[in-house]
Amino acid sequence: MAATAVGAALGAAVPAAGPGLERAVNPVLGALLFVTFLQVPAAELVRALRDGRFLSAALTVNFLAVPLLVAAVLPFLPDDRAVRLGVLLVLLCPCVDYVIVFSGLAGGDNRRLLAITPVLLLVQMLLLPLYLLVFLGPGLGEVVAAGPFLTAFGSLIVLPLALAWATQAWAAHRPAGRRAADAAGAAMVPLMAATLLTVVASQLPRLGGSLGRVAAVVPCYVVFPFVMVFAGRAVARLLRLGVPAGRAVAFSGATRNSLVVLPLALALPAGLSVAAAVVVAQTLVEVVAMVVLVRLVPRLLPG
Repeated sequence: MAATAVGAALGAAVPAAGPGLERAVNPVLGALLFVTFLQVPAAELVRALRDGRFLSAALTVNFLAVPLLVAAVLPFLPDDRAVRLGVLLVLLCPCVDYVIVFSGLAGGDNRRLLAITPVLLLVQMLLLPLYLLVFLGPGLGEVVAAGPFLTAFGSLIVLPLALAWATQAWAAHRPAGRRAADAAGAAMVPLMAATLLTVVASQLPRLGGSLGRVAAVVPCYVVFPFVMVFAGRAVARLLRLGVPAGRAVAFSGATRNSLVVLPLALALPAGLSVAAAVVVAQTLVEVVAMVVLVRLVPRLLPG
């Protein structure tokens, strides 16, 4: 939260730095994902992927319950194509990065959640064009091509995951590798802070005269994570998941992929540029919501 505040102050004081900081978003996010993947041995990822009930719960929450909720709130959003597109981009895509940290803080099974991260990203890449076609019609659905998402998948998931596994193998055989892995793990929180600072500082100057348009969607962002926590709890109980797994599913449904979809929003045509600011606004709301959910979810799903 402090990093977010510093990013806002930097973006307001030095708006000319925005384009340069924007180019730094993907590298810092990739580094954050690398240290996240480094926390779980590769063998455990394979075992967790075989857990059909957990994977089914996460897919049901994110790709059935979330679109139904989005369909319910869409009529209440401003009748503004760019704003609606930004909301759809961010709410329809489940988080693949800091959700693992917050879920772990709340006692969720973040190892199993981490294991299905590539699946979540791949499924959202495949379904997002279909969702946009359904919600916005063919005109805007054609704006979002598969290319940016495939690039994001390669640079933000495949590459960090491969580097993490290589580092784990090094650490298993060499003391120097073990020290390097420990040092990388200690960088988790600073990298999360750096990512949030960079995103906010780079995007704040883009707001310009669009503050009112962006603020209109904030109530939706406030309500969304709390509704989805209850939806996640219901699905977890329906599939008879254990408490840690249920907490992880609840966080997966509540947390969105704002940092990874931001490059996609930035690639939109000039007439839709406010969509990027709409995506970043969700990040600001979600960071505060996560602090609340770390305390709330253990009460909703007690051990």
